[in-house]
Order: sequence, then structure tokens, then C-alpha cells
Amino acid sequence: MEINYSLYKLLFKRPSGTSRGVLTSKNTYIFKAKHQENLLLGECNLFQGLSADDIPNFEEKLKEVCADFNANENWWNSLRNFPSIQFGLEQILKAKENSINFSTKDMYSPLLFPSKFTEGKVGIPINGLIWMGDSEFMKAQIQEKLNQNFHCIKLKIGVNWKEEKEILKNLRKEFPKEDLEIRVDANGGFSFEEAKIVLQELADLHVHSIEQPIKAKQIEEMAELCRSTPTPIALDEELIGVFEADLKEELLLKIQPQYIILKPSLVGGWKGSEEWIKFAEALNIKWWITSALESNIGLNAIAQWTYSLKNPLPQGLGTGGLFTNNFPSRLKVVEDELFFL
Repeated sequence: MEINYSLYKLLFKRPSGTSRGVLTSKNTYIFKAKHQENLLLGECNLFQGLSADDIPNFEEKLKEVCADFNANENWWNSLRNFPSIQFGLEQILKAKENSINFSTKDMYSPLLFPSKFTEGKVGIPINGLIWMGDSEFMKAQIQEKLNQNFHCIKLKIGVNWKEEKEILKNLRKEFPKEDLEIRVDANGGFSFEEAKIVLQELADLHVHSIEQPIKAKQIEEMAELCRSTPTPIALDEELIGVFEADLKEELLLKIQPQYIILKPSLVGGWKGSEEWIKFAEALNIKWWITSALESNIGLNAIAQWTYSLKNPLPQGLGTGGLFTNNFPSRLKVVEDELFFL
């Protein structure tokens, strides 16, 4: 099977604030392969400044993979340091496996994991993501999600905690924890000492969980926070760059978080994510799946696989609506669920 790739620049509808600054565009790479006259697609979602494989010679690696793929039976293990490429190839091979169900009109949303989800019968509960910005912008987003009947929202925090705390307080006054689940993501925005205070303040507001309260790679500090926290902690960036199975298990044993967040593009696709899930479940650590600004090609692959896992928690799946030039998609949000229609 001959594989090649192309660069695709996704353009944001409006500048979007993240922990890595304000984004107006984002590059991604699309694998293309021909099988029985069908064009198969897979997305290598390189997230600049975050992905472990964000290196100067990334495109050289893509060229090498395309040239040698048919001769490399051990491709997944040989690409452990390139999680986004692993995921792109997984998508291509899964599409090939299911090519009997291939329809040209669904080239960007191929059937990968047939289920009640892909039959359009059931949806996946998702959280509503609130982007960083000034308080008025964040309030407007929250109101929009509430109007759409979301029961779980996720706010980015750690830029201006005083303002962010006020937003959370006002939100909780109006919506008790029984009616609205609130998750927050600090992206490592607090120091160790600040985090101790913030964790208690979040508990007072009945916040469900906080992702990555302190920067990654502070293993002892994170373990201490997880041991005593009044607000459940989820690891996110902490997982990035941990490639070998034994190191994944060792990290979870040391930190013992309440949750882990799995972004297939950043942790080695479906297989890499399932390694994390196996070790987490053995330690009674809960988890959910999150997208990472993929195009609709990658989002389709994540959503179908996520449904197959039967995790009842609201998942952190994007909706593909952030970009002006996204690919066509069968994914639609109805209230607070993602459907394949």
C-alpha cells in the first residue's frame, strides 16, 4: 500500500486562547493511501509546543515512514517517539480493514468501529469547552453552553485566578452540582504552594476535577497533591512523552492521580491510549478521552473509538466547529451529546 502525506493549515474562526498562547491557525498532516480505488485518510495531529514529536525534522520522519511502511512490520513500536504518526497510521489501517463499508461521500468520516454510535442511534456525552479570554468572553461562552443544555462544562483557568474564581462562584450560585458538573483545566498554571490553596477553593465550589494543576515533570509534588487533595486531580500534560509501557505504569504508581486524560494524538493513538487505560484501571484510576484540535478526520477516528470503550463519563471531544476550512463531517452535536449522523 502506497502512502504519502500533505500539510494542511486549519484556520480558526476567531483567535482561540490556549495555555500556549492565542492561536489563529494550526498545522496538521494528512496521510493518504489508495486501497481498491478508495482514498484512505489518516491525520497526524502535530500540536506545536505540546506534542512530544514536535521536532525540527518531523517532516523528514513522515517521508521516511511513507517510503518504508510496507517493509516495517514492527512500525508501531519503531514509532513510539512519534505518537501523532502512530495515530495517523492506525487510522489508515483501520480504514483499510473496513474498506468493504467504504463510501466516497464518507471519505472524511469513514466507518472505523461499527456500532450503535455509527448507526446514529446513540450519542456520546461530552463536556462543553470554555476557551480562555476575559471574563465577559468566558461568561458569554458559558451562557451559550447552558442554552444548548450542556450538563458538564470545562473551563480553562490559571491565567487570572481571582477573576476565574468569581466566574465559578457565580456559576455555582445559579447551578448546583446536581444540575451542572464543572471541570477545570489549569494547564500547569499554578505553583505547588498556590495549587494547595486553589484545590481547597475548588472543593468549596464543588468542582468535579482539575487537570494538571502544576507543570508536568514535578513528580514528587504532584504525588503529594494527589495524596491530600480535596478536589480530584487529572493528569494531562504529565502523560506526554512517556512512551514505554513500564514507564507509564511506574508514573501512575508514583503519582496515583484520581483521573488521567487521554489525547490519542499525543499519547500514541488508540493503542498507546489503551496501554494507559490498562494500567489506570488496575490502580482504580478513572479516565476519559479528549481531542486536541484535530481536524474532522482525526476527530471522527477518536469519536468512533471512544464510543467502543463504553466509558460513561462525559468525554472531552471537540465538535469540529472551530475552523473555517475543516473537512466535511458526519459528527453533529445535539444538546450535550456528539452523534454520527
